[in-house]
Amino acid sequence: MSSSWTFKQNKVFEVALNKYDKDAPDYFQNVAREVGDGKSVEDVKKHYAELEKDVNEIHTNGAGSSSNNTKGGGSSDGQRPRYLKRQ
Repeated sequence: MSSSWTFKQNKVFEVALNKYDKDAPDYFQNVAREVGDGKSVEDVKKHYAELEKDVNEIHTNGAGSSSNNTKGGGSSDGQRPRYLKRQ
């Protein structure tokens, strides 16, 4: 399992998260295939969980409106990325 993520891998990851239907059973398999570079489905699931945790912390602490240092394409208007929206 590969634990470190390059800037390029993160960008591909973010694009792939938006490309596929989050409710599809093969969502994480599709994202892992897009990222490539030896990233497994488990790597992608772990990275997604870390991203979700980071975004939730930003929103809980109110830092989303002024921070430009968010993982996963967080926006400066305090909105969650589409792939992390609560249902």
